[in-house]
Amino acid sequence: MSKIASDKLMARMKKEPQRRKRPYEEEHRIQCACVQWFYFKHPELRGRLFAVPNGGKRNVVVAAKLKAEGVVSGVSDLILLRRNRNYGALLIEMKGEKGKQTELQKEWESIVCRDGEFKYVVCHSLGDFVREVEDFLNNV
Repeated sequence: MSKIASDKLMARMKKEPQRRKRPYEEEHRIQCACVQWFYFKHPELRGRLFAVPNGGKRNVVVAAKLKAEGVVSGVSDLILLRRNRNYGALLIEMKGEKGKQTELQKEWESIVCRDGEFKYVVCHSLGDFVREVEDFLNNV
């Protein structure tokens, strides 16, 4: 490769925008930070907040087994099993900064919130999560 071609290639590479991180990676980082904060701030509730590993790529056989075992599409990412004055549990859907609920997530939300027994929230950041959890727990 000639020096000129090499220089052009290097210049083009510098101009190309950085690849945007996939939304799942952003959501993963936010959810990990939220869980860490929760267990640091509320160690007495360890085990009451847990993730529902519904997402991710799975082959057809594994997906069929999970479905037969009762996996439900659209279930929230995190569940806090703690009653407060108004609700039996807090259901938390984590999203990246620009993330939106899927139709299956909206459908599940409407099913589980139909009778007002559970509180469902969508959090886009650690700040959202902290605010929602603290508001929920302060209403005990």
